[in-house]
Amino acid sequence: MQQMKAILIGAGARGARSYAPYALDFPHELKFVAVAEPDPERLEIFAREHGIPQENCYSSWEEILDQPKLADFALICTQDRMHFEPTLQALSKDYHVLLEKPMSPEPAECVRMEQAAKEAGKLLTICHVLRYTPFWQTIKRLITEKRIGEIVSIQLNENVGYWHIAHSFVRGNWNNSDKSSPMILAKSCHDMDAISWLMDQPCTHVSSYGSLMHFHKGNAPEGSTSRCLDGCAVESQCPYSAPRFYLGEGLGWAGHFTKEKTRENIIKCLQENDYGRCVYQSDNNVVDHQVVNMNFANGATAIFSMSGFTRHQERRIQIMGTRGEIRGEEGRIKLMDFLTHEETEIKIAEQTSGHGGGDSGIMKRFLHEVRNYNGGDSLTSASASVRSHLMAFAAEQSRLNHGQSISLHDYYQLLLNDTQQKGSGVHVALGN
Repeated sequence: MQQMKAILIGAGARGARSYAPYALDFPHELKFVAVAEPDPERLEIFAREHGIPQENCYSSWEEILDQPKLADFALICTQDRMHFEPTLQALSKDYHVLLEKPMSPEPAECVRMEQAAKEAGKLLTICHVLRYTPFWQTIKRLITEKRIGEIVSIQLNENVGYWHIAHSFVRGNWNNSDKSSPMILAKSCHDMDAISWLMDQPCTHVSSYGSLMHFHKGNAPEGSTSRCLDGCAVESQCPYSAPRFYLGEGLGWAGHFTKEKTRENIIKCLQENDYGRCVYQSDNNVVDHQVVNMNFANGATAIFSMSGFTRHQERRIQIMGTRGEIRGEEGRIKLMDFLTHEETEIKIAEQTSGHGGGDSGIMKRFLHEVRNYNGGDSLTSASASVRSHLMAFAAEQSRLNHGQSISLHDYYQLLLNDTQQKGSGVHVALGN
């Protein structure tokens, strides 16, 4: 098997800890030969783990992409608002690109990246990892086999988890849409993509409601302080207490802000960094719950609900067809037949890689697609992702306009006209 070579741009949690370990587990398949990361500690650790020489370590994406082509593909895992420029530059340098989701917080940039990949004749694959998991692939197979007839409706719940929303979307890197992305894109573009993939129909209209209902100053308890460790009078009674989480069940998550996970060092970090801030006194602005209604070209519908107020982090799906029903949650899929009343339960084995096996699954599939590239699209190509991203963008527009129904066709045409007027040369058809 031909070993592929890659460069990594952004050695944070997703790049260095979710995708790149595939090269350590399967060194005969993949080798990282260069890395770009502005944090010196992360840069040094990744280079050491992957045996990358000092001369191939760079502090910025501009530096690494200013070099002659170094590898077969670029894995880009920078922050959301730093996806567009390195992606275009990597494509122009003749790299295939594996890009962390979301593509970009800007709709026009998503469309432009899709077009750039087509112009370059290269793969641009987005890390919608759900499609690569045994759980979701099994559901897709049952639908394709017409085991429930034609889909009439899908209901998908994303239970974010009260601790996860506090970590990532109140205190963390994705807490403010001005710096990252709206919640429906940052967290739930996976779900929009899964619904689009399972339905296999163009989405025609979207409406949405949601708000930042709880995590704001108006709900700060009397006696609370700006930091949990600043003598907060109610810290012991607060379910979102930073020291309780990061010194307890969230000890592993403390690795997102420190490599030295001693209790003393974690406490020191919580006294200084954003992860120690009160959830009611942070600079967050993304919603903590949202619902989305979707209508599809064949008349089928879908309902998506995202909530941060759940004990567990999980997804639960119900797919209602003309001849049966599928329900899935926590690695279990139940198929119910209307004619025979038979119920078939499928249990998915526990996966060793993150996101239910999706992190390693996408790496394996992408390497295969790079080796055998013949000009076609990948499973989660930019073209597929633009469709589901625009569903998320339209949902956010609807939410900001009090639930107004948004036509995806009209929304896309406005976007297309705008980008053409700006001279980007975008010519893409999404269907209507």
